[in-house]
Parts: sequence; C-alpha cells; structure tokens
Amino acid sequence: MPLGRRIAAETVGTGVLVAAVVGSGIMGQVLAPDQVLLQLLCNAFATVAVLGVLIALMGAVSGAHFNPAVTLADAITGRITWSAASAYIGSQLFGGCLGTILAHAMFEQPLVQWTGKTRGGFGQLIGEVVATAGLLLVIAMLVRTGRGPLAAVMVPAWILGAYFFTSSTSFANPAVTVGRALTGSFAGIDPASVPAFVAAQLVGAVIGVGLAALLLGKDT
Repeated sequence: MPLGRRIAAETVGTGVLVAAVVGSGIMGQVLAPDQVLLQLLCNAFATVAVLGVLIALMGAVSGAHFNPAVTLADAITGRITWSAASAYIGSQLFGGCLGTILAHAMFEQPLVQWTGKTRGGFGQLIGEVVATAGLLLVIAMLVRTGRGPLAAVMVPAWILGAYFFTSSTSFANPAVTVGRALTGSFAGIDPASVPAFVAAQLVGAVIGVGLAALLLGKDT
C-alpha cells in the first residue's frame, strides 16, 4: 500500500479514536454529572467499540497502529522502515490533536483547553507500564502466530479490561495521551503529566515485546 494512503489511514484512525475518547468523556459528564463510575463506563465502552471498528477497517491499509508505541515496536523488529515509522508517528500525533479539536467542536466547547486533570504518582505510572505492556504483548502474540485478524477483538478487549484494573485507566498510547492533553474534560490530562506518562508507555512497550519474544522465541 502506498505510504501516502497509510499515512492518511493513521491520521484518520488516530483522530477518530481520540475524538471517541474525548467526546465520550464529555458526553458522560453531560449525562451523568458527578457520577464518576458512569462517566468512566461511558468513556470506556465508546472508546473500545470505536477502536474495534477502526482496526477492522484500517488494518488492511496501514496495519491500524494508531499508536507510536506500536509503530516503534514494528520499526525495531523490522516490520516497517524507520522512515515510514517516522511518518506514521507524526501522523498519529497530528491526528490525535485533530481528534480532540473535533470532539470539542461537536460539543461547542473551546477547541483547545489546557485544564486537564493532573495525573501521576508512582502507582499510575506503573499502571501505564502494565497497560502498554499488555497491549504490545497482545499485538505481538497475535501477529507472530498468524492471528492478526483477531486484533479487532482482542485489542479492544484488553483496553476495556485495563480501563478498570489499572490505576491510570489505560491510556497506553503516546498519541492519545498528547491529544488528551488538549482537553479539560473527563478524559483530559494536564500537559505537565504527559512526559512521565509517555515514558511509562515506552517502558511498557519494551516489556511487552520482550515478553512476546520470551514466550514465542525470537525466531517465531
């Protein structure tokens, strides 16, 4: 598939994914004010439903990464060139920011907001490591055992579970994290919290790929 089409798929896919995360967070606040559990449920189920659809649609075009951590893992393992990986990551970050702006536009809110929730602390960073490691492990195990088409089900299933068992509610994606730094809604994150979250995600990605190699053998 030509690189231009793959970049377009990554931009659109990441943008729609972040729009789903932010938009469902805003909708949760509208429908269930002061009820954090219902807001989280609204946010989680809308996000994983849209993610499953996007993976099924875009997988044949770009591989449906929508995540710089996934792209870096593919570059390190030689599944994608570093030049293509750089273009992927740029498009994912751009798309993530556009997704937040789109969500704000739909709900007639200021397009960019710098009032996201402060997130951090050792526990939440461990949560991000676990969430991202699990995500990369799922993807690597499926791809390396010839079951890639199951990603449209298995990846959303992991994200849904990680929403509720990790302390960070499973961002697990640097592009989504950057996009969510532009909103002050339920889904938002304080920009000052972003570097630590992204670092934890990259550590988790390394662990996830390493676990896949340990379980399957590096030649699988």
